[in-house]
Amino acid sequence: MRRALIAGGSLGGLFAANMLRRAGWDVLVLERVGSALSGRGAGIVTHPELFDCLRQGGVTVDDSIGVAVPGRVTLAQDGSVAQASELPQILTAWGRLYHLLKDALPAHCYRLGAALQAVEQDAAGVTVRLADGGSERAELLVAADGFRSTVRAQFLPDCRLDYAGYVAWRGLTDEAVLCPATHAALFERFAFCLPPSEQMLGYPVAGEQDEVAPGKRRFNYVWYRPADADTTLRDMLTDTEGRCHADGIPPGLIRPDVRQQMLLDASRVLAPQFAEVVHKAKLPFFQPIFDLEVPHMAFGRVALLGDAAFVVRPHCGMGVTKAGADALALVQALAREPDVAAALRGYEQQRVAFGRFIVGHARHLGAYMQAQQRTPEEREMAERYRSVAAVMRETAVAPAYPASA
Repeated sequence: MRRALIAGGSLGGLFAANMLRRAGWDVLVLERVGSALSGRGAGIVTHPELFDCLRQGGVTVDDSIGVAVPGRVTLAQDGSVAQASELPQILTAWGRLYHLLKDALPAHCYRLGAALQAVEQDAAGVTVRLADGGSERAELLVAADGFRSTVRAQFLPDCRLDYAGYVAWRGLTDEAVLCPATHAALFERFAFCLPPSEQMLGYPVAGEQDEVAPGKRRFNYVWYRPADADTTLRDMLTDTEGRCHADGIPPGLIRPDVRQQMLLDASRVLAPQFAEVVHKAKLPFFQPIFDLEVPHMAFGRVALLGDAAFVVRPHCGMGVTKAGADALALVQALAREPDVAAALRGYEQQRVAFGRFIVGHARHLGAYMQAQQRTPEEREMAERYRSVAAVMRETAVAPAYPASA
């Protein structure tokens, strides 16, 4: 059996590990965090391609995978319905997919507290040096270590995250605490509210124990708000000790006054139903929105995958699906070509083109929320995607990938 190391034990790494193992590889996932991962309950929009990837990873896809909604609704600031449409979708949660994929992988294939420090390779294989002084060697290294990828930093040191000009407040609210009117207006739909230059969206997901029964689910919301990098964002990222966390502040370190201002703004600018959701959420937090493109995804026996390669703004709802599709394309390339380096070159050619496409599309969708539109193209896209109809039609919907790409 050929051996593969996977740096990163989140969803992208688990997709790669499960698919490679089912293709006959011996795999070891190296996760730098020392305890079980938590996605903070983040919601995930599913697509048919995501279900295909889950099945390829050995996961059974059934009705327990998530919560089905029949359509979409946008609420005006006064709480009335501005527009509604039919669009059946299944919404799930990060934790649900994580547990399904991790349970499909034997425990001995997954190691916590294994922080990768450096990568070395030669004609016969690749060696990773770990922070604890140990090392591992294999024929292949898959870098699925996220948007702060250590592996990418080694091979592409000049690639930097690009701040999009806005942040996303996120939270989960128990279904049971919502008043009947708010529940009726929001809960069984993919819902939006569009204050000027902002976007609030939300949808139902499974409860804390993966419960999908009515009354035990949660409402996942994401509220995009402009934040100038040098003023508003820097202040939001500064904790009570005066330290600025440039790439994102841990939820527990967000200052109380920052959260309080967010709650006041929710009552001021959001539809009352969404304001209630925000006020009743458990420990809301925010993330700066970034994107990133790479010129290459293959470096000899090393392959970048998921957010380690292309960081996509969340508006397409394609982040997890993209990681799964990357993993599937990688496994298929290795099945076609026994030489690892040659197989990775074929994988790169296919997935770099798609990564550039999806990053560009997500930038267009989010342009109208940026603190500044920096180019004529951004200003054009801001106008194109500012309307209720465009947001409802394009958000969290897989875009058509040009056949010629």
